[in-house]
Amino acid sequence: ATTVLAFAPIDLLAAEKKVDLSKLPPAAKKEGVTYDKDIKPLFENSCLKCHGPEKPKSKYRVDSREATIKGGSSDEAAVLPGKSDKSPIVLFSADLVEEMEMPPLDKRDKYPPLTKDQIGLIRAWIDQGAK
Repeated sequence: ATTVLAFAPIDLLAAEKKVDLSKLPPAAKKEGVTYDKDIKPLFENSCLKCHGPEKPKSKYRVDSREATIKGGSSDEAAVLPGKSDKSPIVLFSADLVEEMEMPPLDKRDKYPPLTKDQIGLIRAWIDQGAK
């Protein structure tokens, strides 16, 4: 018998194999990181213009904790609580998945990329359970 697997537009399993995790910024040491207090302000500067409530790109929104975790049109969760090194939002923000860099490389004059410290804060939030 042959098993046919249907993949979302982004094959994250294939992408994950090509990801060099040694280039991933470490998680921040800060305890008690929350979406509202720590993460949402980061997204407002770099992500919300394309991933906000009005016509979000790839149907992915980052204007609420729930939407940020859920993911977009790929039907893959963008945040895997407890697993920042496997969460697409971290891998894309850290430019570790070719063609999926966020913000896109050609838009960085308008939308600044997240810094290593900001990515580390997102990692800490995810590793602490994405509260």
